[in-house]
Amino acid sequence: MHKPLGKIPPLDPLRGFVAAARHLSFTHAAEELFLTQSAISRQVQTLETALGVPLFVRGVRSLALTPEGERLARAAEGWLQEYAALADALAHSGPRPVTVTASIGISALWLVPRLSRFQQRHPDIDVRVAASNRTLDLAREDIDIAVRYCANREAPPGAERLFGETVIPVATPTIAARPLDARTLPETTLLDFDDPHYPWLRWTDWLAAMKLENVRPRAVLVFNHYDQLIQAAVAGQGIAIGRERLVDQLVAEGRLAVVGNGRLEMTDRGYWLVLGPGTPRREVACFADWLREEAGAG
Repeated sequence: MHKPLGKIPPLDPLRGFVAAARHLSFTHAAEELFLTQSAISRQVQTLETALGVPLFVRGVRSLALTPEGERLARAAEGWLQEYAALADALAHSGPRPVTVTASIGISALWLVPRLSRFQQRHPDIDVRVAASNRTLDLAREDIDIAVRYCANREAPPGAERLFGETVIPVATPTIAARPLDARTLPETTLLDFDDPHYPWLRWTDWLAAMKLENVRPRAVLVFNHYDQLIQAAVAGQGIAIGRERLVDQLVAEGRLAVVGNGRLEMTDRGYWLVLGPGTPRREVACFADWLREEAGAG
């Protein structure tokens, strides 16, 4: 027969006891469990009272297990490890989301606005976006797919090119209706990108190519996040240098328009699809196919 649950000694203090038994130190047990030393001591005392036996021999600067404490520590360590393994298995027994990483700019401007199309087609597949300007290790950080922007020579082994990079000046249709020239530049605010790794997204070279380097604009607003720069352009705050494939949906929706006919194609750079190690799960392969389709759609 099962023993009534109400008569089983308390389980809550068991973690504190096992941690103290591992370290033979209430202080180190407290550090492992992010508790105070007194909290660990109270947990052990509660367990000793419930069992009716001492579990530790407490010295001035030492802690040792009693024979009863050794028996309980061996058994409880096994119980907790088995429980942890079962909990981990249960947590992964349901459908795992497809985890995709990309830079904050790519995520905000290209990936996220398109996700509703994937969800409509595959409502049974969950997606987790890990947006980061840091290059994440797919294997170590349990990520399925990456969309990366880099020079062609820096593309990871096995990476698949999704599309290239072309940059164009963009602004709201009202602002874009005016030409950008020596007459209008003093009345125009330029939106600049503060990142030395992307000089083609700054206005210095563009103005020089247009022979406007000696003409002062009304103002220059500088941003260190590209998605914020584009949102400022959408808000009508000035003209930005747009990455064509990242702003194409905003242009198609009429929220942005191309200013003039200047464009610069970066033939040595592109956006790349990178899959995590091993054979991709069905859901991951499905999402990768959708990314290829979106990339080809323009």
